[in-house]
Amino acid sequence: MAAFSLTFPATAWGLEGFGPWSLVAVRCVLAALVAGGCLIALRVPLPARRHRAGLAVVAAGVVVGFPLFSTLALQTSTTAHAAVVVGLLPLTTALFSALRIGTRPSRTFWTAALVGAAAVAAFTVQQSGGALSTADLYLFGALLVCAAGYTEGGRLARVMPGWQVIGWALVLCLPLSVPAAAVALSYEPVHLNWHGVTGLLWVAAGSQFIGLVVWYRGMAAIGIPKASQLQLAQPLLTLVWSVLLLGEHLTVAAPLTAAAVLVCIAVTQRARG
Repeated sequence: MAAFSLTFPATAWGLEGFGPWSLVAVRCVLAALVAGGCLIALRVPLPARRHRAGLAVVAAGVVVGFPLFSTLALQTSTTAHAAVVVGLLPLTTALFSALRIGTRPSRTFWTAALVGAAAVAAFTVQQSGGALSTADLYLFGALLVCAAGYTEGGRLARVMPGWQVIGWALVLCLPLSVPAAAVALSYEPVHLNWHGVTGLLWVAAGSQFIGLVVWYRGMAAIGIPKASQLQLAQPLLTLVWSVLLLGEHLTVAAPLTAAAVLVCIAVTQRARG
């Protein structure tokens, strides 16, 4: 969560130096180079054919879909607002897990998860003046594709090391991400500065690879539903970073909503499946 909580602030920094399409494509390429280097250095064999469809889902969800939708959203949305909206991700992931893997959390778990989701939904509507903005639609799209990627990655992490799951997913995207980066960089202006480069490096190495390595290992250890609910802590941490790193001014509703969601974490973690 510490790594993921910095994703939105780092993306906001990255947008100071790169266009949205360039930022997404280049982060994918850089992360794939790191992952590919690790796979080659450790002489990891190619994944079994039966796992490749699942890896494609991980690639589409967490390598391409979530970074793209969230980056487009952050062009007009504050990181604080985006962070609270993405507080719906744990519930979405739990739903995908129930449908895909057949997990059956308890009623207490679902009640707490729904309360947390309702708090986030109310915050979103209130902050958007009663109607969803284009940025909100991008964020909800990011939720869906990311939940699918998390669920499939958590399933694969039961049969192969978590770092290999995200590693192969990143490498799988190279035939698309390399030409996409070349095209995007040729069309979008680049203004190299400290914020832009630092933001790019963090979302590539920290968010796109290192954070997901630890995340998938944790999901395999404690189960997808419970692991997903730990992510409810991410909005609260991101709110802190948005103030410290970006100087954003929070409305009273943002920390109150994040705190309410944090209470739901404790309930879901104590609930028995």
